[in-house]
Amino acid sequence: MSKILSKDAILGAIDIPMELVSVPEWGGDVWVKGMTGAERDKFEGGVIEQRGTGQSLNLANIRAKLCSMTICDEDRKRLFSEADIQALSQKSALALNRIFIVAQRLSGLGDAEIEELTGEVKTPFEGSASV
Repeated sequence: MSKILSKDAILGAIDIPMELVSVPEWGGDVWVKGMTGAERDKFEGGVIEQRGTGQSLNLANIRAKLCSMTICDEDRKRLFSEADIQALSQKSALALNRIFIVAQRLSGLGDAEIEELTGEVKTPFEGSASV
């Protein structure tokens, strides 16, 4: 039988993965963390729009949005805020996509999850790394 976790054990668990990602376009490495449940809900809420009885994706700056939520310091504190998304979106698409793919994987955000949320809406996640 496996260990039954207490409330304190669950809330005290360090369960947000983090990975160092090389970004040669920027001349170094950045820490990228997975999103918390609240961050993922906020991200999804910001890219999925209700239109009448259907849903559509708001793809504007999607890579910069995810990167701003997941690029962090060694203590897992975000380096960018929502106010930085526009400036971050002006950086190299190659660099942003490299981070985006890692952030997607660390956050459990893959094609299947997006399709589940939006039905038949096509996403920018197609062709990227699967979870």
